[in-house]
Amino acid sequence: MKVLVAGLLGGVVLFVLIFVANVVFKLQVNMDMKQVRSERQVYEVLKANIANPGRYICNPALTDQGRFPDNAEVYSIFYSGMGHGTAGKNLLIELGTFLLAPVIGAFMLSATSARVKSNYAAKVLFFSAIGLLIALCGDLSDMGIGGYPMRDALTLAVFDVVIWTLAGLVVAGMIRPRPEVMTAA
Repeated sequence: MKVLVAGLLGGVVLFVLIFVANVVFKLQVNMDMKQVRSERQVYEVLKANIANPGRYICNPALTDQGRFPDNAEVYSIFYSGMGHGTAGKNLLIELGTFLLAPVIGAFMLSATSARVKSNYAAKVLFFSAIGLLIALCGDLSDMGIGGYPMRDALTLAVFDVVIWTLAGLVVAGMIRPRPEVMTAA
C-alpha cells in the first residue's frame, strides 16, 4: 500500500509540474501552437486536401536530377481527426497516465535490492533514469523532419528528466527496505 501511495504522490508531483509548465508558462503550447500567417487560406487548403487523420509531410518540388533540394523547407502537418469540441474529453486518460507511470516506477523501485532502497540518492537516480529513458526514447526521437526542431526536443527532454527527478525525490522518501532485510544485509 505504501508503494502505491508513493507512486500516486509521484504522479501528483508530475501532474502539478506539467500543469504549471504548460498552463502557467505555456511550455508546450509555445512549441506546438505557433500562429500561421494567412491562417484562413492555409486552413482551407488543408481542409480540402487532408481528409484522414495522420501525420503528413509536405516536401518541396524535386530538382531536375529527381532529388529534393538539400536546404529547402519540409513541412509537417499533423491532423488528429478531432476538432475543438473534443478538447478536454481525454483529460481522464491523460490524468490516468500521469498517475499510472510513477506508480509503475514506484513498484519497480520497490522490487530493487535492499542496497538501492536503503540509499536515498540511488532511489532518486532510479527515477531520474526513467525520465532519461523517456527523454531519449520519446522527446529526442521526435526531432528532425516532421518533428520538433532540435532546441524544442532538447527542452522537452531536459524537462522530462527534471520532473521525473523531482517526482523521485517524493517517491524515494517513502520507499524503504523492510527492516528484516536491512539487518540481514
